[in-house]
Amino acid sequence: MAHLTKVGITHGDVNSIAYELLIKTFSDVRELELFVPVIYGSSKSASYHRKVLDNNTINFYIINRAEDAQDGKVNLVNCVKEETKIELGTASSEAGESAFIALDTAANDLNEGKIDLLVTLPINKDSMQSDRFTFPGHTEFLEDRFAKGNDKALMTLVSGSLRVAVTTGHIPLSEVPSSISKELILRKLRTLNHCLKRDFLIEKPRIAVLGLNPHAGWPCTTTRG
Repeated sequence: MAHLTKVGITHGDVNSIAYELLIKTFSDVRELELFVPVIYGSSKSASYHRKVLDNNTINFYIINRAEDAQDGKVNLVNCVKEETKIELGTASSEAGESAFIALDTAANDLNEGKIDLLVTLPINKDSMQSDRFTFPGHTEFLEDRFAKGNDKALMTLVSGSLRVAVTTGHIPLSEVPSSISKELILRKLRTLNHCLKRDFLIEKPRIAVLGLNPHAGWPCTTTRG
C-alpha cells in the first residue's frame, strides 16, 4: 500500500465553523482514501459540535500524539486538555487559547516531521492575542516558527492553475498605498518565483503584476502555470 500523506489540521476557534467544516468533510469516507487526517484539538469540543450538528456519521479516533494516527480513521490529537466553554459566534479569550494550543502543538509536530503538512482552520485573530501569540495571523506565526535566514512567508491563494500571492496583508485598506514600494514588490516577486519553481514544479513561471484591487482589498501578484 502506498504511503498516504499525513495531514495535520488545527481545530481553529471552537466558536467558529471550524468543527462544522471538519465534520461535514469527513462525513464522506472517501476522503480517508486520499490522506491520513491528524486533527489537533479537543475531544470534548468535537463531541459538542457533533451533537449540535446532530451528525453521527463520523467517529473521531482520539489519540495523544501524532505518531499514533492510523490510516482510514479521523484521528484527533487531544492536545487541549481543559474543557473550553463554547458559545457559537462569540469571541472569547478561552477559545483563543484553545486555538493557540492546537496551532502550537501542530507546528511543533510539523517541525519534528511527525506530520507531512499543515492545514489551519479559521481563528479569531483578536481572541488569539496573548504573550505567546503576538502575530496578525497564521502567516506571520508560521514565518516566525519556520523561516530560516532571510526567508519570508508569502500568502498565496491557489485554485487549479491560478496562484495569487499578496503583496500586503493583514493591514487596513487605507494603509495599503503607503505600504507599497518598488523594493517590496520585487521582494515578493522573487519569493513567488522561487515558490513556483520549488513547490509547484513550474520550470519557467509566468507572473503578472496586478494593480490595487478594490474588491479584494489588497494588491497582489498572480500567475498561471
